[in-house]
Amino acid sequence: MTPLLDALVQRVEALAAARAHERVLIGIAGAPGAGKSTLAQALVDRLAGGCPWPGSRVAHVPMDGFHLADVELERLGLRDRKGAPDTFDPRGYAALLARIRAGEDVWAPAFERTLEQPVAQSLPVVTATRVVISEGNYLLLPDAPWPEVRAQFDEVWFCRVPEQLRLSRLVARHVQFGKSPEHARDWVIRSDERNAALVAATEQHADLLVDL
Repeated sequence: MTPLLDALVQRVEALAAARAHERVLIGIAGAPGAGKSTLAQALVDRLAGGCPWPGSRVAHVPMDGFHLADVELERLGLRDRKGAPDTFDPRGYAALLARIRAGEDVWAPAFERTLEQPVAQSLPVVTATRVVISEGNYLLLPDAPWPEVRAQFDEVWFCRVPEQLRLSRLVARHVQFGKSPEHARDWVIRSDERNAALVAATEQHADLLVDL
């Protein structure tokens, strides 16, 4: 992945140089299990230039922090659809990205996979931050209000991997965080793959296709 990562880092640095004193926001879209978070973290590590994050020139603000909490999903009757577009707060996400673009210092929510819950005010974006990397399934979704999210990014890239690899990663991730292998496979087929079909249809709107 090193040559690919080198090229992506150069692309971000060129955008940052062109924007001078403004922040650059890069979104990474793709289906569940496509490697978005892995790529985002690799970019953050390289762009930070050895300066530990949080607090450096680059920040990581994942869309997953805008999952609705399980208690709210239960109230709405959406608990068994967790991960679908309507189980997120896209307008809250767009509003936070707009504040970041405006140069504000903010604290973004994270997503704790062990708990499977969002954790508020966990990720600082500070005055020195010049590049923000964010990833999520639905950054290119055309249905309102998701275009409000897309409008905040300078570029949105789309990750692709072979389907069998993506599916095996998904099952393994669900098992790692507490599901039985049978429950994990059922969840992937019943929920994740429905969402993956929505995401696949948005690939054509990406600024860059990234084959991992």
